[in-house]
This record gives sequence, C-alpha cells and structure tokens, in this order.
Amino acid sequence: MIAEIIAAGSELLTPHRQDTNSLYLTQGLNDLGVSVAFKTIVGDNRAHLTSAIRIALSRADIVITSGGLGPTEDDLTRECVAEALSLELYRDPTTMAAIYKRFAERRMAMPPNNEKQAEVIDGAILLPNKNGSAPAQYLDTTVDSHRKIIILLPGPPKELKPLFDQAVKPRLAQSLPPRAIAKRILRMALIPESTVDARTAPIYQQFPDIETTILAGSGEIQLHFTCVKLTHEEAQSRVDELTELVEAEMGEDIFSSHGESLEEVVLLMLGLQNQTLSLAESCTGGLLAERLTAIPNASRTFTAGIIPYTNAAKTQLAHVPADLLTQYGAVSEPAARALAEGIRQRTGASLSLSITGIAGPAIPTDPADANKPIGLVYIGLADEHDTQVKQLQIPGDRDRVRLWATQHALELLRRRLQ
Repeated sequence: MIAEIIAAGSELLTPHRQDTNSLYLTQGLNDLGVSVAFKTIVGDNRAHLTSAIRIALSRADIVITSGGLGPTEDDLTRECVAEALSLELYRDPTTMAAIYKRFAERRMAMPPNNEKQAEVIDGAILLPNKNGSAPAQYLDTTVDSHRKIIILLPGPPKELKPLFDQAVKPRLAQSLPPRAIAKRILRMALIPESTVDARTAPIYQQFPDIETTILAGSGEIQLHFTCVKLTHEEAQSRVDELTELVEAEMGEDIFSSHGESLEEVVLLMLGLQNQTLSLAESCTGGLLAERLTAIPNASRTFTAGIIPYTNAAKTQLAHVPADLLTQYGAVSEPAARALAEGIRQRTGASLSLSITGIAGPAIPTDPADANKPIGLVYIGLADEHDTQVKQLQIPGDRDRVRLWATQHALELLRRRLQ
C-alpha cells in the first residue's frame, strides 16, 4: 500500500517557505507500514491542483493533502478534491456553528468568507480541529473499482500534527491491513558512490523485496534498506540479513550500520577507549568542533579546541615555532604536524587533530604560502607515540573545502581508533 502527499500553496514554490509537513506525515505513515511513493507541491491554481489530485488517485492508495482549507479565494483544496472525485460540497451546520463560536469566544466578528471552511465533501467524515477553524476531512471511497483513502489536512503544522496523530493515524491503523516497515542505514565516508554500488549491487539485487536507495553528499555515502512485511519482526529480519552481507563486503569502510553520524561514532569510540581529543583548526574555523559539540555529552571526550588563524596565534596558542612557519608556511606538512603536537601537549588530550589549508578564494599573503593552490589542506593526527599528516587537494568552493576537510579529519581519527 502506497501513499502520496500533496502540499498545496503557492508560497511553497518560493525560496522563502519549505514544506515540512510531508516529512512528518511520511514518518507517521511509515509507522503504519505505508510507503510514501510520491510527494507533490502545487500552487494555488484550481486546474493544477485538481489535476494533481486526479494523478495521485490514479497511482496511490492513500492521498493526503495539506493546506488550502482556509477561508480565502486561493484556498481550493476542498473544491479540487470534490471535483476530482465528481462529488458535491455542502455546508455543514455543526461546523458552521463551531466556527461562529470560535470567533465569538475571541470577541471577534467573523468575516463572511470564513463560512467557506464549513464546506464538506459529500461522504467525508469530519475530524474536528481543536487548534483551528477548518476541520480535517476523511474519505474512504472507491475510484475505478479501487479503494482510495483521501485525507484533507490544514496546512499550519500546529494544526496538522495533532490532527494526524490523534484522529487520522488511529483511524488508518484500524482500517488498513497489518503491515510493517523496517529500515537500516549503512554509512560510509570518502568512498565514491560508483565504487560502493559496484561492490554492493550484486548483493542487494538478490533481495527484490527490499528497496535499496543510495544517497551521496558531503563526503558520505548512505545505503538505505527498506522492507515491508506483515510483521515488523519479519521485515527487520530481512533487512538485517542484507545488512550483514553488505557489512561483510564493505568491512571497515562502514562507520555506522544504524544511521549514526561520523561524529557520533568517533565520540563513542573515544569514550569506549577512555581517550580524549583536542583540536587546532585553522582553515575550518571551528567547524570540526561545532560538529563534535552538536552531539550531546561530547564533553566527556572532547577537551578543547582552538582556532589559530594567524601565524602569531599558531605560535602563541599551539607553540608552533615561528621559524618553521617562515620556512614552510602555515599550509604545510610541518605546520600541521606541529599544530597537532602542540595542542595535544597544551591540553593533555590523548589525541589531537589539526587542520590547516587554503579554503579560498583569497590568495594567501604569507610569502611561504603564496603559490599554493586553493583546496590544499593538511590534516595532522597526533597521539603520545606518533603523528601522521594527510595531504589533500579538495576541489570546490570555500564551503566545500571546509566541510570536506572536517570529514577527512574525522575519518582519519576513526580509522586510527579502529
């Protein structure tokens, strides 16, 4: 059984407003074993919205709309759903009375156009909206000999979420056949998407009952496995079986098999090994520290971080010799090594990471770094026994260079801990 979510509203087609309701609805539907196959955003145009609803009814078992239940001329969802189903609208007197009462309790005169919110599609069940004036509507009907469930929800999240949780979700749970969805997410860092697919496709293709999705971005590859079965135990067993085979193939390239982020995994490994970490970030400007401290309880293992942006700061805060910077430049293997060792000694941490590089687009003013290319980055990793330095040439703009540098640093540390 599949669903389609239609978000109505011209504002959602602008850069200024995002559709977040569909994410919430998707999670709720997945809890019931319903997969969301389509999401559509439609502006406030009657022909367009009616067409989108008809298309949704032709390919989905459940159609949920959000928005377009207000009192204004551009609130068209009720009319469009009725037109798509060839049904009539009527004004429900109980709903009308509730709307008038709502305005009266607020000592406000109700504009005549609010009466529009009492319009109900013939055959729909009304679901009272405690947080707004427009009720939700629920239709369980037949279209071309196929059962269809159509649900109209208001657009404001403060109205949509309680309506879905308290009224729609229980009703769906009672009326739908028992189904369950199980998911697993495998995450890998700094591996080409094509490489991951070449190695794993021969495995996941043997599981046609599992939907596999590969996502790539920000120096990470994710494999999403989704399975729908009659029971959650059956579905979970199936995705776990596939996961084990892929884990055997990819080995230590996988840093997480239950969806944890790279920074979560690194902090967990540090804690399990009773080790601590300090940072000296130059070109990333604290981005790595931000990623780590966004995780709750990071202070158990993360001790300190500095941002020595100038050569003077590198010397003062991490004891990097000034003559070293003059000779090799701040963006160099010796500088990264000295930064990592210096901050580790100053903080007493078990391990330390340093990042120094040219994120661009400005050209370095230090003569020793003047001819070095944008995207050149050095990462140092020091412990009490050894210091290793990794040299990178990261393509892209400033934001990409900085983000990928932190990703490389975290993965370098994970591999050391592993």
